[in-house]
Amino acid sequence: QVQLVESGGGLVQAGGSLRLSCIASGRTASEETLAWFRQAPGKAREFVARVRADDYTKYYADSVKGRFTISRYNANNTVYLQMNSLKVEDTAVYYCNTYPVQYNYWGQGTRVTVSS
Repeated sequence: QVQLVESGGGLVQAGGSLRLSCIASGRTASEETLAWFRQAPGKAREFVARVRADDYTKYYADSVKGRFTISRYNANNTVYLQMNSLKVEDTAVYYCNTYPVQYNYWGQGTRVTVSS
């Protein structure tokens, strides 16, 4: 079982930056691939980025490639999402989860609003 708590969202102007944090706790947290997802108003939840636990290999959705950077620090079981050059279409609630997802791990998420 893994518990995940997201933070760091807020309101930012287009072109700005935010850094999201997700603290993972639980016996297997440091062994899991961790990922960020987002859900925009009226849309399905979508994958954003993930990072493996063993070799830190990273994968990104095409829509965020080159703008977002995922990182993790196993020492404190935290995964970050650095979001640069934000666009209005990045507005969403951002969630972290394992990858593949475990449906009982979804938390409250953190809201990101990008204004034009």
